[in-house]
Amino acid sequence: MRWSHYFIPTLREDPADAEVVSHRLLLRAGFIRQLGSGIYSLLPLGWRVAQRAMKILREEMDAVGGQEFFLPALHPAEVWKESGRWEVMGETMFRLRDRKGTDMCLGMTHEEIFTSIVRHEIRSYKQLPQVWYQIQTKFRDEERPKSGLMRVRQFIMKDAYSFDVDRAGLDKSFEDQRAAYKKIFDRCGLKYHIVEASSGAMGGSESNEFMARTNAGEDYIAVCENCGYAGNLEKATSKIPAVEDEAGLDAPEEFPTPGVRTIEDLTTFPGGASAERQVKTLVYVATDGKTQEQYPVLALLRGDHQLHEVKLGDSLGASAVRAARPEEIVELLGASAGSLGGVGAREKAAASKQKLRVVADNSLKGRRAMTTGANKDEHHLRGVEVERDIKPDSWADLRTVQKGEACPNCESGTLDIFKAMEIGHIFKLGTKYSESMGATVLTQEGKELPIVMGSYGIGVERILSAAVEQSHDADGIVWPKAIAPFDVVVTVTNVKQKEITDAGEQLYESLRRAGLEVLLDDRDERAGVKFKDADLIGVPFRITVGKKVADGKVELFDRATKQSEDVGLDDVVAQVQSRALGGL
Repeated sequence: MRWSHYFIPTLREDPADAEVVSHRLLLRAGFIRQLGSGIYSLLPLGWRVAQRAMKILREEMDAVGGQEFFLPALHPAEVWKESGRWEVMGETMFRLRDRKGTDMCLGMTHEEIFTSIVRHEIRSYKQLPQVWYQIQTKFRDEERPKSGLMRVRQFIMKDAYSFDVDRAGLDKSFEDQRAAYKKIFDRCGLKYHIVEASSGAMGGSESNEFMARTNAGEDYIAVCENCGYAGNLEKATSKIPAVEDEAGLDAPEEFPTPGVRTIEDLTTFPGGASAERQVKTLVYVATDGKTQEQYPVLALLRGDHQLHEVKLGDSLGASAVRAARPEEIVELLGASAGSLGGVGAREKAAASKQKLRVVADNSLKGRRAMTTGANKDEHHLRGVEVERDIKPDSWADLRTVQKGEACPNCESGTLDIFKAMEIGHIFKLGTKYSESMGATVLTQEGKELPIVMGSYGIGVERILSAAVEQSHDADGIVWPKAIAPFDVVVTVTNVKQKEITDAGEQLYESLRRAGLEVLLDDRDERAGVKFKDADLIGVPFRITVGKKVADGKVELFDRATKQSEDVGLDDVVAQVQSRALGGL
């Protein structure tokens, strides 16, 4: 490709609305342009990077037996209603009606569509296992699109699905995909952690996220460098020191606490309690994952711990949870936030004809001599024994882990917590979709059983964003070699000097014949401008063709190391070929 004919609309200044490094540099370097909120066009350079990433995706999916499909992005509502997700997805799904009034949607993901195919075409265990995948456009009506390609409303996803006859088959398919994902991200030059994660609306028994560390990330993950344990905060656990409690009272004792509104207030109140000796009481409204009915929930934690709402929702099997509104709290428990507690809470709720579920964090097991709200404004109870006086309906890990806490997986490690962005997610779906949509096979014994499924997704644009977030400098993007838009740029410093121009043309053709993707900068611009543009777009190697051609030499510049050296014209093609293609 010749730069003079190629569309590379670079910008000299940072775009005013660019929020993160990848957004800023992809705009400045001419890889993307915004059409609307969360809607981006991939320009020629951006599409080249996406295509190179997709080539890697296809190669690794094919290597584990994947078969590529291309399914519709427009879906009839019926298949989503069969799985129960038509209601669950809520406003995140783009919905429309055709001219006949039929409910339709734009696909967010394709579990339902693949399941609708497999239930009609796969009848016997002899036809399994199957691994199907596609690379297709998806649509999600994000409430707050932001950060360039990181949170968008239209995006390209590689989504794969495994179909097995039993759980053992799913376990193997899951591990095959996990290994393939590691190869994909390694080849794309990304640094990542594999973390335990919540399955959310996808459902299933187990999921892993592949997270790329970046300050632009939207999630926090907890990692132990000692043993490699990693978990998204919605799933991560830690070991915390046990607390020894005194014997306590035979029954809770009420005492007035005027002006006390918070955990901190009670720690300084005369006769109060330290935060670790308080029971924090939070009121939520949960939506049942199956019936979609709403019900009130009391979440109990130690006073010095923070609730993670995803953990609460997962423990309940809820499709959604939200904090109760002030008026709902008063109606339920007869008191305002700041004076709430689990003792007698069910009776209070029953008086208002509501059935309350009480969930306690595991750290409260065995705790006694605790202090909590009395469900009476400006009053608290002391001497509370959680299991005796509250009797939680269930116990769960509800707390958010903190940096520096002990690793749950090894003896000497501690947790570091940092921001990261999701680049891939794999799920053990089990029979969630096959049961609801009637996808079954006959076993060797002639028994009809639901097919056991897995789902595996990678966002293509997120590979681009993660690569730029992790690999850039003050001059621009430093693309990993495997996904760079070009392998090498040949910069002709003076297009008016025939000897230099001819050498650049000959070198350009030689590099192309050697199997390299080459960009020839043949523009009539100053050398400094060309160098800055080449650095900005991040091509791994630059060959500068200038006055040294008279001595049979050119300058070879490595974008990643910023090291340059003079190389003979006869040797430079082999050197670039070895460096650019080696190990890919």
